[in-house]
Amino acid sequence: MTHEENTSGWDAIDKAIGDLYGEQEPRHYGTALPYMLGGPDPLDGISVYAVDKPMHHWHFVTYGFSELYEKEMQDSSKSGYGFELTFRLTRNEEETEPPAWALNLLQNVGRYVFNSGNIFQPGDYMDTNGPICLESDTLLTALAFIEDPDLPELSTPNGSVKFIQIVGISGRELEMIQTWNTRGFLSACSHFMPKYVTDLMRNSYADIPSVMQAVQHGIEEDGSSTAFLFIQQLSWESSHKKILQKTVPAKLQLGAKQAVLVGTILRSRISKGASLSLIGPDTNILFEAGEQPAVLESDRQITLTVNTQIVEELAQNLRPVEGTFEMVSLDHIIVQIVKTEIKNQEGHVIQTIG
Repeated sequence: MTHEENTSGWDAIDKAIGDLYGEQEPRHYGTALPYMLGGPDPLDGISVYAVDKPMHHWHFVTYGFSELYEKEMQDSSKSGYGFELTFRLTRNEEETEPPAWALNLLQNVGRYVFNSGNIFQPGDYMDTNGPICLESDTLLTALAFIEDPDLPELSTPNGSVKFIQIVGISGRELEMIQTWNTRGFLSACSHFMPKYVTDLMRNSYADIPSVMQAVQHGIEEDGSSTAFLFIQQLSWESSHKKILQKTVPAKLQLGAKQAVLVGTILRSRISKGASLSLIGPDTNILFEAGEQPAVLESDRQITLTVNTQIVEELAQNLRPVEGTFEMVSLDHIIVQIVKTEIKNQEGHVIQTIG
């Protein structure tokens, strides 16, 4: 049976959006050569709608994360990956076509999902390590993921499909999300960002007093929802005995870019009795809450048991500056902060931290 004969998954999405936008004919951007046949774009297509409320914006909807045609995956409860992405972007009244960079952004997120197998859920976030629109002056360098406010979860013949909206956020806003959680932060910003429409030219919401207060209160109430942090510059050297029985302490190395963030999230997690995993290229380091400090090394990970006093000492010393300090109360571990180089897509260093 060919694709054209069974488009039940695609039709279900069309109907859901048709219920929302009525007769409006979307601008549809299809993929000429399918990804599985060597084409560059993983998504089958993206439809874009011109919306006027609560402000003029484009509403992008993807086709391709879910099963649009035949049912192929074994899990009957969800269609494909179980979601499609949406994106809302401010629109000038005179604009007749949505910007190409936004279509590319959605295809890039598609490549990430198809190549890694990592799927997104509402409440997730992603650092894009640079402007979400290349060559622009935007402050937005990360994405948050939340349920689309107008498209509820959908039942299709191939299983359920969630509509997950991506929202452009700044680096400081990302840190607020990491130290608290995505839903809380976006909710605190909803007055300034109705329907979570992304505006490339906006200022950071991290400086707005009501947002700062909501985040501070949220951290105190809830702690941080970040249980894992992926850190490129993370390494561990075991302690070892030298000549004359002199022990050389273990060494934990961190990049300057994430030093402050690690301290802030540790404070937030350990105060609630929750753990934090730092995941690096070659090592995993798990911080666990406990009154008696301890260091446990195994093949798979290093487990550091820390109390609030140690966390406070760590947080005060974890600064984005090259240098070392000793954790006397935690087995004399040496913590080393090294410079972080931020590179663009061509691999050129555009910023050095530390």
